[in-house]
Amino acid sequence: MSTEISLDLSEVTLRGTVAGAGPTVLLLHAGGERREVWAPVAAVLTRNGFRSVAFDLRGHGESSGRATTLRVLADDVAGMIASQPSPTVLVGASIGGLAALAALADPAVAARASGLVLVDVVPDLEPGRARSWLDFHGLGGRYTRLVDDVLGSGPALLATAGAVNLPILVVHGGRGSPLHDADVGRLRAAGRQVTVVRVPAAGHLVARDAPEHLADLVSGWLCGIGHGAVSASGGGGQDLR
Repeated sequence: MSTEISLDLSEVTLRGTVAGAGPTVLLLHAGGERREVWAPVAAVLTRNGFRSVAFDLRGHGESSGRATTLRVLADDVAGMIASQPSPTVLVGASIGGLAALAALADPAVAARASGLVLVDVVPDLEPGRARSWLDFHGLGGRYTRLVDDVLGSGPALLATAGAVNLPILVVHGGRGSPLHDADVGRLRAAGRQVTVVRVPAAGHLVARDAPEHLADLVSGWLCGIGHGAVSASGGGGQDLR
């Protein structure tokens, strides 16, 4: 059973869905998506003993406002985290993952988190390749200001990934993904607690293409880091393919 919730922030109202009981997993969708994309993932997380919370990002689905900068989205994520029991594991797809990472630059936010899952996204994609991918999929013109801001934030996001004392799981889509192995390699070089797993059957939108596989991967990883509690091993830079 799921429950619909609302979160009122300074200038927006975010609509969300809560399902399950146990350690909290905050699910952040990709640009152009809605929180409903997480429903199959949430169902598996519930069966595996986790509580999931999925919000529509501002300007998406039933949430108000407009997403124009990464900082605005990061502030929204910080508000989401503050509204939930601590600690919270963050699972972000594409722009959702980057917003989560940007939010974690604030030590007060990072203190309430226990892990980060980046779904087919890394902090510093090569701008030209990222723009080509977005244009090919008809997304570049829809979010021009946001895209410019995100692509200019790569160095700062990579620095945050290296500085946060959190285990990080990267779920890499196996087909049609804008990520290259070198992109993932830079993240692994920046942080000691990075685990990488590839999902061959999925493209960039892993939650849509392979939701149960994604949920099983996240559940298994969470158990490995202590059911949402940060552990010393933290993933140890493994590469699971």
